[in-house]
Formats: sequence, structure tokens, C-alpha cells
Amino acid sequence: MFSNSCEYGLRAIIFIAQQTTQNNKVSLSTISEEINSPQAFTAKVLQKLTRNNIVKSIKGPYGGFEIEKDKLEAITLRDVVDIFDGDTIYTRCGLGLTQCNENSPCPLHHKFVKIREELKNMLENTTLSGLLQALDSNLLLLKR
Repeated sequence: MFSNSCEYGLRAIIFIAQQTTQNNKVSLSTISEEINSPQAFTAKVLQKLTRNNIVKSIKGPYGGFEIEKDKLEAITLRDVVDIFDGDTIYTRCGLGLTQCNENSPCPLHHKFVKIREELKNMLENTTLSGLLQALDSNLLLLKR
């Protein structure tokens, strides 16, 4: 459903958010290992998240990545999905057809419209803070 970049971005922010709540900054290599992503690819994902003010990159020997604690309540999963996948997840045809719309629907169009709306609602209403509260950090596996 999401692009690989988006999936890794979501897993990275969840891990960084967990570490932030424990007052830890995490290195690129630690994040890469934790989410089971190649380090160069993880660096590109983190660069996008940093440019979009989702994560904060701190340089130096005591540096690493973190999320400002006051942002944990404000950042939604939609914020991250929009960075990597834009809004096409809410607009494109479920079968990938270019001519699918209300006037010329594909066989799945009307069912997929409902699913997209539920997905959009879930992503817009799930904050990092709320997600962390719902997760048991001992059971969360970020690796594939």
C-alpha cells in the first residue's frame, strides 16, 4: 500500500519516538539496524524527515536523531505518508487504472473509496504520541 520509503519512514519515526521518550538520541546505524534497512537508504529517508521538520538531526559525538517531545502529540502518520507518497494513496484507482473516476468507475471503485476514507481518517487521527501509548514497546518489531 505504501512505498518502501514511506514504510521505512514510518518505522524510523516510531523507533526514534520511542527512543526520544527515553531521552535517547539514536544514530543512523542504530536506526538502520533496528528497522532492517540499508544504511544509505535509511540516510535518505532520515534526510527527508529532517528537511520536513519531523525529526531533528544533532551533529557531534553526543548527537543523533530525535523528535522534539512537544511534537510527538502533533505529528500524525499522515504527515509522514504525505512526505513520501503524497496524496495519491487517497486519490488513485485501487486497480491502478488511469480512467477510473465517479463517472467511469472500475469494478472496485466504490468499495475502494470507503477504504481510502477510512485509511485517511486513521492516518490523520493517529499521532506519534497516541501510537506510542497504544504500543507495547517490548512486542513492537520494526524489522521485516
